[in-house]
Amino acid sequence: MGPPSPTFCLKIRPYAHLHGKMAATALDKLIPGLNTIRTYKSEWFRSDLVAGLSVAAVALPIGIAYAQLAGFPPVVGIYSCIFPLVAYAFFGSSRQLIVNPDAAACAIVASTVAPLAVGSVDRYLDLAIALTLLTGLLCIVGGSIGFGAIANFLSKPILTGYLNGIALSIIVGQLGKLLGFQVASGGFFKTLYEVVLRIGETQWPTAVVGISLFLLLRALRRFFPKIPAPLIAAIVGIAAVYALDLGSRGVALVGFVPAGFPAPRIPSVGMDDVWPLVFGSIGIVLVSFCSMMTTARGFAAKNGYEINANQDMIALGLSDIASGVGQGFVVSGADSRTAVADSSGGKTQMTGIVAAAVMSAVLLFFTFPLAKLPTTALAAILISSAMGLFDFESVRRYFRLSKPEFRHSIIAMLGVMTIGVLPGVLIAVALALLNLLLNASHPRDSELGHVHDDVFDSKAHGGRPIPGLVIYRFHSGIVFFNADYFKERVRLAIKNAEIKPAWFIFNAESTPGLDVTGADALDSIRVELAEEGITLVVARASGFFRLMLQHSGLDEKIGKDRLFPNVHSAVQAFLSSQNASREQTESHSTAAASASGDGS
Repeated sequence: MGPPSPTFCLKIRPYAHLHGKMAATALDKLIPGLNTIRTYKSEWFRSDLVAGLSVAAVALPIGIAYAQLAGFPPVVGIYSCIFPLVAYAFFGSSRQLIVNPDAAACAIVASTVAPLAVGSVDRYLDLAIALTLLTGLLCIVGGSIGFGAIANFLSKPILTGYLNGIALSIIVGQLGKLLGFQVASGGFFKTLYEVVLRIGETQWPTAVVGISLFLLLRALRRFFPKIPAPLIAAIVGIAAVYALDLGSRGVALVGFVPAGFPAPRIPSVGMDDVWPLVFGSIGIVLVSFCSMMTTARGFAAKNGYEINANQDMIALGLSDIASGVGQGFVVSGADSRTAVADSSGGKTQMTGIVAAAVMSAVLLFFTFPLAKLPTTALAAILISSAMGLFDFESVRRYFRLSKPEFRHSIIAMLGVMTIGVLPGVLIAVALALLNLLLNASHPRDSELGHVHDDVFDSKAHGGRPIPGLVIYRFHSGIVFFNADYFKERVRLAIKNAEIKPAWFIFNAESTPGLDVTGADALDSIRVELAEEGITLVVARASGFFRLMLQHSGLDEKIGKDRLFPNVHSAVQAFLSSQNASREQTESHSTAAASASGDGS
């Protein structure tokens, strides 16, 4: 068989090109970083390089500090900073987001793993790796089935309260290390009480170094915000150890940090550990992803682009798996390091690649100086970072705008501070569900009035009532958990009418759905109104609401001539019926008067 004819070749080439283009598009959706590589402009690299160096300068000491917070050796914090950055650069949809160790995730890791490890270092590491891998798998599955919508699940006030509780717990938990004595971990108030009791045990050289570095961090943050303050504090701390021989004065040091990358480790986990790890990973997924999306969306809005929540959930999962394979722990969107990337001019996720390369070079060739880093410096970095995490302005804003949401924020904060981080997740979730149910079971409603021409709006916005008519709008579907509330509100609207209405127009434009209970409630109201001589009319029924009216037979009971396409046509029909009734009454009066005259 000979080669294909030139004509045949010309025919198949466009289809081959189209197939290749479709494959590239599908691959870009799966791995957004590939499109960034193809469209990358050489003039961006200088900005990404500077931003990457800045991120590495901040992320390295913070990663070591967060390793301490989560209960790991310092080098594990470095592993957790490097591998997730590379994974997110390829699979994430945000251009600025830096995925790194996060305070809330670290706190949940410690509270989940520590009770199971019972003091064994190897078991602690195995459980933490298993927890990280499990969290990654849950994120990948969740993102694949469209579960990225959980980013909207925790309301901002509840998430703020949760993170504020984490911040205060970190600050109190690090006070002992800052001052040079050990404090048993516990709730916020218990730990604070123990710190106060043991304040006389302060190791003064340690306290002087720690407090001095903390003040340096705050000063740099205030007056020189673009300088990598954690790196400066770490360098100053190491220099002080060398210059003043602080190690011989009782100042605790980080100690030996092994160079090089770790070999992958298969964690050994017993069956009894599975459910606690699953429970902990669900909490981490919920909190870390919601927190990450808050950061990612904020910087995406600032820089004028959109992000894909489901893709980012998958990317977070792959970042966690990359961290777990590299013997690291769970990560999230790091707001402080993302802010550094953005303020330093980072254009793309090449910033993260550069930061990972720089930290890799430190891990391979420059770990020796890290051995002289005082642990009080890490405590100072954690306390300073936690103070940046605490959002007092938002709490004050919630108090001013919404007292219920302010209370939810405070309850979430106190839950974390008193009963622990992981139970605090449950409190945050329970509050979110309660808030959702309260809003859904008692939705907003309004009575409408005439504004001008065919425009009708709520009375609060200038709508004028029409005598003999109530126009009512319910801002929710009518379903089993709000059906009774709907009936109560309709009765109240009738009761509060200045003149007993002849018609009750239900404006269904804000009522997208109706279940069986809701249909029964609407029929019950129809019967009640009819017994009082009031006609029920429905305007702007559409979608599932209209379908349920038809399937339940309510459209026949109400009367198809009482279903109107909009409020204006319903009002016109009411006015016409009133005029006709008035004319009929006048006609009867005239006829009666005429008959009376003839009889006389």
